[in-house]
Amino acid sequence: MSARKYDRFILLVLDSVGIGEMPDASRFGDAGSDTLGNLLAEEKPSLPHLGRLGLGNIRSLPNLPPAPNPEGAFGKAAILSNGKDTTVGHWEIAGLITADPFPTYPEGFPDRIVIPFCGAIGRGVLGNRPASGTEIIKELGAEHIRTGKPIVYTSADSVFQVAAHEEVIPLPELYRICEIARQLLDVPDRVARVIARPFLGSPGAFRRTGNRKDFAIPPPAPTLLDLLKDRGLPVIGVGKISSIFDDRGLTESLPAHDNAECVNQSINALGMIREGLIFANLVDFDMLWGHRNDAAGYARGLEEFDRRLPELRARMEPRDCLIITADHGCDPTTPGTDHTREYVPILACGSRVRGGVCLGTRETLADMGQTIADSFAVRLPNGRSFLGDLGGAD
Repeated sequence: MSARKYDRFILLVLDSVGIGEMPDASRFGDAGSDTLGNLLAEEKPSLPHLGRLGLGNIRSLPNLPPAPNPEGAFGKAAILSNGKDTTVGHWEIAGLITADPFPTYPEGFPDRIVIPFCGAIGRGVLGNRPASGTEIIKELGAEHIRTGKPIVYTSADSVFQVAAHEEVIPLPELYRICEIARQLLDVPDRVARVIARPFLGSPGAFRRTGNRKDFAIPPPAPTLLDLLKDRGLPVIGVGKISSIFDDRGLTESLPAHDNAECVNQSINALGMIREGLIFANLVDFDMLWGHRNDAAGYARGLEEFDRRLPELRARMEPRDCLIITADHGCDPTTPGTDHTREYVPILACGSRVRGGVCLGTRETLADMGQTIADSFAVRLPNGRSFLGDLGGAD
């Protein structure tokens, strides 16, 4: 019999599903942001399974009353890092606090970046401004096909994105171009991620393909993933996790291009390991709906995930713990399309988790990583474990 309280954790990050502005939101231009609250008020999605876990018990939420007897433990966590992007959020969950924000380029990339980049790849670029990926491809795709110049753009995140038609710049060449960018982008321009954004189609009907590839910087110190792997424990990343951690700390990575595939692969992973960590990112909330201000789509996505929850929970074993959280906000009901500085929800459930436990407001996302580390007798540099609060027999 295992001496651990839990042998296996499933950590699901609902990318951008924040639960209300943090006290410093105005410093980030995000006063009034409330991804879940505003969605529930305006779109009224039906979330019975999340509700039963205790989502409506975390705080007062419109159209989602608190469960009288929550099946899970519930709370919320603040982002302690100086930022509000995917990399910062996931690294903090895994135990690393980012004190200095990654650089962003609201006016596009300066000459000190663009000129050496163009020289190194042997061609000019189009775009070079913050933009929606689908919109800038629609706008500049035809010129790209005519000139062969890649489309370079950024966002509110610390990203250098390169879009190219797969029949104009083949994937190996696009990836090589992105590797060059990754090598050139050093301090003070060391962006969190360089992203290859291939597409196909013809003018008026361009579509991004599933061959996206991220070139991330490695975490500056060991994370939860590294510590577990070093202990000989399986660590499976699903979806974007491998790119966020620069392929470090994983024993296996399962590809997933959308929310449905992420849930499918998380269920598949439950059949692959008997202990360790399954870490998944459900990207659609952020990529498809948050950044495009598609509140109706976001609400449908929440309902679709909610419907999958019973299927996932049915595959869990008695010594499993499922933690559902987020990495930041991206409120689709507000005028901006950027990430928002919000608390993130925490829902934990499993046969050994005592329902109705209020975890309160945690000081950092790292509390989740520390809780998982605690169960496997390792220690992260940041965070306070709530393993004991989850209850359950030892």
